[in-house]
Amino acid sequence: MKTNNELGTAVVTGASSGLGKVFAQRLAARGYNLKLVARREEKLNELAVELRSKYGVTVTNLVADLSAPADLEKVAAALQNDTTITFLINNAGTSTLAPVTQTSIAKQKEMVDVNITALMLLSNAVLPGLIKRNEGTLINIGSVLGAYTLPVSSIYSGTKGFVVQYTRGLQEEVKGTNVKVQLVNPSITATEIWEVGGVPLSALDQAAIMTTEDCVDAALAGLDAGELATFPSVHNQELIDTYEEARTKLFTGSQTGKPAERYLQN
Repeated sequence: MKTNNELGTAVVTGASSGLGKVFAQRLAARGYNLKLVARREEKLNELAVELRSKYGVTVTNLVADLSAPADLEKVAAALQNDTTITFLINNAGTSTLAPVTQTSIAKQKEMVDVNITALMLLSNAVLPGLIKRNEGTLINIGSVLGAYTLPVSSIYSGTKGFVVQYTRGLQEEVKGTNVKVQLVNPSITATEIWEVGGVPLSALDQAAIMTTEDCVDAALAGLDAGELATFPSVHNQELIDTYEEARTKLFTGSQTGKPAERYLQN
C-alpha cells in the first residue's frame, strides 16, 4: 500500500459537511493528505482534527466562500502552486429550488458562481499539473438534474448541465494519459443542499433518499472500476448505456449540413 506521501494530496471542496465531508474521510482512510475547502472554519477545524487523529494524515484547511471572486482566486492560486496535489473533488455546490421568476438574481448568480465558475477555475488550476505529471484524478459532482429539468430547477439544472458537458469534454482531453476524470451524478442525497434550496428532505419521498455515505462509497467504487460517469442510484446499467448510445446517435445524426425534410416546404 502506498504511503500518504506517495499518494499525494487530495483536495475536497465543500468539505465541511455532506458529501464533501465523507469524501474527505474516505480519502484520508485511503492514505491521502488533504486540503479541505469550505466556508465554515469551525466545521473544517473539527474535521481536520478528526482526520489527523484517526488516520495520521496531513490536513490543510482553506477557508473560503467560492462564490466570492477574491476567495476563489486565492484558492485557485494555492492549488495551482501545489505540486503535491494528485486528486481534486469539485463537490461544492448550492441550490435554490424555485421558479426563476421567484428566485432573486443574486441567488441565481450564486448558483452559477459556485456550481460552474468555481468548478471550472479549480479544474483549470489543477488539471495542467496532473497532465504534466501524467497521473492523478479529477472528480466533478454533477447531478441527475444535469439531464432533466423540473419546474423549480431551471438554474440548478442548467448549472449541472454545464458540469456534465464540461466533464465529458475534459475526459476527451485526457485520453491517452494516466489522468482519470470522473463525472458523478447523484440523485436525492441527504445533504444540507435541500434545506438551503428551500425543499426540506421531509417533503421528499423518503425511499428515494440516499445517505451521503452510500453515495460517496458508490462514487469511489465507480472510480475504482474505471467508470467515466457514475450514477450512484441507478440500478439498471442498461438505462445508462441506452442514454449514452442515444446521445451519440443524436449528435451523429445532426452532421448532415441540410435541413431535415420535415422543415422543407412542399
